[in-house]
Amino acid sequence: MFAAARSRLKALTVIATMSLLAVAFAPSAPAAVAAPAMPSAPAVFAHPGVLVSRAQLDFIRTQVKAGAQPWTNAYNQMMGSSYASLNRTPTPYATVECGPYSNPNIGCTNEREDAIAAYTDALAWYITQDARYAQKAIALMDAWSGKLKSHTNSNAPLQTGWAGSSWPRAAEIIRYTYTGWSASSITNFSNMLRNVYLPEIINGSNSNGNWELVMMEAAVGISVFLDDKTDYDKAMTKYLGRVPAYVYLTTDGSYPKAAPGSGLNTKAQIVSYWQGQSTFVNGLTQETCRDFVHTGYGIASIADVAETSRIQGTDLYPGDIGTRLRFALGFQSQYELGAAVPSWLCGGSVKKGLGPITEVGFNAMSTRLGNVMTNTQTLTQNDRPEGTNALFVAWQTLTHANNPN
Repeated sequence: MFAAARSRLKALTVIATMSLLAVAFAPSAPAAVAAPAMPSAPAVFAHPGVLVSRAQLDFIRTQVKAGAQPWTNAYNQMMGSSYASLNRTPTPYATVECGPYSNPNIGCTNEREDAIAAYTDALAWYITQDARYAQKAIALMDAWSGKLKSHTNSNAPLQTGWAGSSWPRAAEIIRYTYTGWSASSITNFSNMLRNVYLPEIINGSNSNGNWELVMMEAAVGISVFLDDKTDYDKAMTKYLGRVPAYVYLTTDGSYPKAAPGSGLNTKAQIVSYWQGQSTFVNGLTQETCRDFVHTGYGIASIADVAETSRIQGTDLYPGDIGTRLRFALGFQSQYELGAAVPSWLCGGSVKKGLGPITEVGFNAMSTRLGNVMTNTQTLTQNDRPEGTNALFVAWQTLTHANNPN
């Protein structure tokens, strides 16, 4: 009897082991990439409609005026930053040159931070109704649109995506809630976005996923500002192909999906692109085993585009995109909080530093949709108020914490 029991136990152990290894070792080709359904551009774009809507802005202003938390602390954090300074002087460049890790850095930091400052001032204007902040946002946008002609060197697409994500957030708020931005200045700014930014980002990138995701975030936001349905649809198509290639779900099969046009076709190529990781579980991202900083960039853009899409009438959160976002946040959050890293994951160690990127996704998937996200909730609440990464993420606790709109 004991021999039979041992035999059955051994058989069950073998089956369980094979089931686990089936995720790590699969046929030579990854699962086929299914063509995602593309949400078309709305018949009429909603304005302001990049990352934050008017209803969301009204909610923020109400909470800050009432002294409610966590919005008041977040507002004070923003207003106490250099980005909100009314003494800020814009420093535009005709050519912004950015090499790997911004080396060389010729105008790179200036452009990103002036764009974040314009968004900061736009938020400050709406909350306070102090026209000085609207005028400062306009001064920053006018300065750059009057000078910038190109981005160069190897990091040009990424730099354009980073700065190009912040500019339309600012421009949408100012253009549609303040009357003092002249028609000629709006035209100049629109021309900069259309002629300098869009050509650099609209066709995407086969580099690490955070590049293409932020490039599409910028392209989607710019398309909203320009009322450009063609480029909006093109950017959303890229985004919908990239997200499943960035965040793995077990429903994808034994291997992650490949981004359309990436040329990744074999087991070795997929494992190499996923930083040498060969065991795949729900929520693992293409850059998890690189570091959490870059992973955070990718997750932030996934959430930001989904938020803009929802404002524009197509809610991606209840479907595949939201599911991947929820699992990505939860998977990374547990290790950011200090959970032991198993030996099969990134060789048993991860480089933490997810950044201030959880509020938009957590608010959408938990506050609005009611999903239980224990680790993400703990991390989000621990990190409040979430500030800025000085690249393209800024003030998410203020804009999206418990925001029902």
